[in-house]
Amino acid sequence: MQSWLFRFLKGIFIGSGFILPGVSGGALAAVFGLYTRMIAFLAHPFKQFKTDVKFFLPVGFGAIAGVFALSFVVAFVLGAYETPILWLFVGCIVGTAKPLWQQAGLSGRTKKHVFVMAVVALIALFLLQQGAQHFSGSVPQNFGTWMIAGALIALGVLVPGLSPSNFLVYLGLYTPMAVGIREVDFGVMIPVAIGGLLCLASLAKVINWAFAKWYAMLFHIILGVVIASTVMIAPLTATYSLSLVIWSVVGMAFGIWLGAWMSNLEAKHVPV
Repeated sequence: MQSWLFRFLKGIFIGSGFILPGVSGGALAAVFGLYTRMIAFLAHPFKQFKTDVKFFLPVGFGAIAGVFALSFVVAFVLGAYETPILWLFVGCIVGTAKPLWQQAGLSGRTKKHVFVMAVVALIALFLLQQGAQHFSGSVPQNFGTWMIAGALIALGVLVPGLSPSNFLVYLGLYTPMAVGIREVDFGVMIPVAIGGLLCLASLAKVINWAFAKWYAMLFHIILGVVIASTVMIAPLTATYSLSLVIWSVVGMAFGIWLGAWMSNLEAKHVPV
């Protein structure tokens, strides 16, 4: 029961990556130690079907709960408490940094891997900053564009560090999607689900194959993207009052504790 609840809580955080701008569900899956197993399951769903379904069921329930819960509160939270909440997520990533570093080195680590990680972090940070400054607009809301939104969400799972919500904001689909989920609008939810499933089915095998051949290099690339996306999440340019500084410090401290606590539970109770 403890492991089930633990994975459910992880799922809530991963689901938040579908709805919170600047947060990647794939990056959170990576920092919580679920990414490689999740990709292997998506690539070969029938290989260990019963075992994997049992393992990921609470994660899936948690992700759904996170998406629905956040669709109700996202406008209020991001409007009133955006800065402390974002610092909480930064803290979660910092709290899981050590186990993520260890996971990246499971098949060995050389100076080349560290160099690639640093270069990728710089390139990803530049691209994310350029995207935030220049990629904006809106598209019509129809079945096809909602499928595109679902595919973007799936890419946020498959590619750690990629925040689908950022792109949905740029396309003008973010708020309508959150409203559609909140109101259980099947005209939004069904095409989003179809687009996401098609993207997962078509790309999961490729990503799983690449990990089998180049695990260390790819995971260090992921680390670089996670570093860049964490910097992008951090509200460094916010205007801080004394109370906001206090709440931001509290949020980050709680996030660091929560990330470390989850990592310790992962090591003790949940087999990889």
